[in-house]
Amino acid sequence: MATDTPSSAPPGLREVKKQETRQLISDVATDLFLSQGFEQTTIAEIAAAARVAKKTVTNYFPRKEDLALDHQDTFVASLAGTVSGRQAGDSALTALRRAFADAAAAADPVAGFSGPGFARMIADSPTLSARLRDLHDLREAALAAALADTTGAPRGDITPRTAAALLGAVHRTLFQRIQELTLAGQDTARISATVIAEADRAFGLLESSLADYASVGVGEQERPSRQPSGHVRPA
Repeated sequence: MATDTPSSAPPGLREVKKQETRQLISDVATDLFLSQGFEQTTIAEIAAAARVAKKTVTNYFPRKEDLALDHQDTFVASLAGTVSGRQAGDSALTALRRAFADAAAAADPVAGFSGPGFARMIADSPTLSARLRDLHDLREAALAAALADTTGAPRGDITPRTAAALLGAVHRTLFQRIQELTLAGQDTARISATVIAEADRAFGLLESSLADYASVGVGEQERPSRQPSGHVRPA
């Protein structure tokens, strides 16, 4: 007699408690950062406001920047994930172009829709601005690795690295554009409409070189991913 096997067991009480504590610390930290600035807020103040030990804060968030940029793992993996999961018949450019339009329409924070308070906090903090640049670099490196795997090129080959640099530059520019419009006081609906139109033009500049790059034919199997000797590890 066949029985259904759950795909994954629900998290235990201990894990749920850890997730709740992590979220609490993140929420408290964000409130403090927004009210008094990232650079001016200390880990001790965050711990006191969250009613946890300072060590607990650093256990969950090894770096202070992690408290503010708590979607960073999703951000770093986003472009590579889109390429790896693209539809049959789609090139990397087509998949990424569509995914950005969908993210902009949904005002996805990972695309840059953070709200005016958060955008101002980033702009006013040299530390967070530098960390955001690092995350863009990590995202581009992860995309290059995904493009290498899906085309069968060696990790480090110049072609996927160049393609990732071009595609990453468009995404970086659009992210910055969203932040600029947010700081200029535009509402979310207007920003979405603006960047969707601008993204179409920006991605269009890559069509002559990348229109068919890393395309997946109907029924074609993706090449199995290789484990690199020095793969990108999300922060």
